[in-house]
Amino acid sequence: MARKARGARLRSDLHKIDGGEAELLRDADRDGGWMLCVGGVPQSYVDLSDPTYLDFEYMQLMGDVVDCLDVREDAEPGSGPGPERRALDAAHIGGAGCTLPRYIAATRPGSRQVVFEPDGRLVRLVRERLPLRQVPGVKIRITDGRTGMAALADAADDLVVLDAFAEASMPVELATREFTLEAARVLRPGGVYLMNVADGFRLPFARRVVATVRSVFRHVLLIGEPGVLRGRRFGNLIVAASRHPLPAAELTRRAAGGAFRARVMAGDELAGFCAGAAPLSDGEDVEAPVPPPEVFGRS
Repeated sequence: MARKARGARLRSDLHKIDGGEAELLRDADRDGGWMLCVGGVPQSYVDLSDPTYLDFEYMQLMGDVVDCLDVREDAEPGSGPGPERRALDAAHIGGAGCTLPRYIAATRPGSRQVVFEPDGRLVRLVRERLPLRQVPGVKIRITDGRTGMAALADAADDLVVLDAFAEASMPVELATREFTLEAARVLRPGGVYLMNVADGFRLPFARRVVATVRSVFRHVLLIGEPGVLRGRRFGNLIVAASRHPLPAAELTRRAAGGAFRARVMAGDELAGFCAGAAPLSDGEDVEAPVPPPEVFGRS
């Protein structure tokens, strides 16, 4: 889930999917650019000509985290456009247009990735209109996140990404401590759990999500636009977690110097952010926040 991307769009036909209605919008400003909306809510932006282009702000932050994972500095000077990055094994809960899997495939050749997406008709639409056949190493399994993760072996992956929304709301069953423990089981010792969380005024849901993740992982970062982090407006926040230290200094530098200003919260400040918030558990009667209509221009 994200705010609408900037730039002019040309509407295309609506498509029936299992979860309602999807729409593909052609970007008039970029050749190969498409935005996928479900129920009127932007879910993915994909540039078929350049999979390294990340349009949504939250996706840029996720891309920064991926870029900072295990960067090799031993490449010969002048041998390439930047530091060599090793291939990753990754599991993605939530598919839509598969923006981040495409990005990882392009920036880390040889990566092996699996995407869990429960909407079979949406998967078919993406395969037909935003084809993945030229994206090596990516497999899509039509199943929900909990079922898909349960089928993965212990210590199978370097990265687990949770970016799943039913239109504008995150499925709460994917935010609980039980599911977070499942993500930890699947990750290798130095692996990273990466989440996209959306919340608004005072961030009550995000605080519980962070408390949940901190109850499982020793090292946790929260990244977002300052106004969202202060709970002043609805928006996306990125949670990164690992058993091993995370590249907080590099991510702080990137967040401050990016195309839009963001901030990284860690350590004592993050502990204070979620102080008094109880971890989420299976079976709780909790509703994920829904953005106000004006976020998507529907007011």
